[in-house]
Amino acid sequence: MLITQLKSKEAIADLIKGKTFIINCHGCKEVYFPEYEADKIQKELSADGDIIENITRDYICSTDNLHVQLKKFMDKIQEADTILVFSCGVGVQTLARFLEDKRVYSGCDTYPLPGIQGVTPMEFDCGHCGECYLNYTGGICPITACSKSLVNGQCGGSKKGKCEVDKDMECGWERIYRKLEKLKKLNTLNYPVKIRNYQLPFDELPKDV
Repeated sequence: MLITQLKSKEAIADLIKGKTFIINCHGCKEVYFPEYEADKIQKELSADGDIIENITRDYICSTDNLHVQLKKFMDKIQEADTILVFSCGVGVQTLARFLEDKRVYSGCDTYPLPGIQGVTPMEFDCGHCGECYLNYTGGICPITACSKSLVNGQCGGSKKGKCEVDKDMECGWERIYRKLEKLKKLNTLNYPVKIRNYQLPFDELPKDV
């Protein structure tokens, strides 16, 4: 199981660049999502920023489902400069792959909780490792896309775009570099590698979780 915790309002506000399309995921009931807090922050952001659409969907981790759910919104999505996602790390990665030419940012961090996670049609993996790197790495998780879970760049052992640990696996950091180069956002790789906060936000959980 896992829990999503909102990033600070200041951190989320910094992600809004130009016209912004917001997507919330209320799918998995195994995932605690702070709906009330997210709605409050988004209303405040709408008053200050250029939010062109705000939608709520479920199971955005399913690529086939996502195509159907977003079909009628694609004109506004293409108009947007930024896609801001409130979901676990799996949903953010799915959207980042689906919208390859868009800046896709996460408004949440994802933490693990003891218990069994529900069965979802996931094509991506999330390490539930707290303060998330996805906003720096083009929506590609360096923890799960890299066999060594490196957070400070490529190891140097890859050959022809393949990982030296798993020859059938693409080098996660080459994928990250190509994605950011396409978005003209290579400057985000200058992010500070820091000790992250892994503390679970139990005080914010409802009593029935």
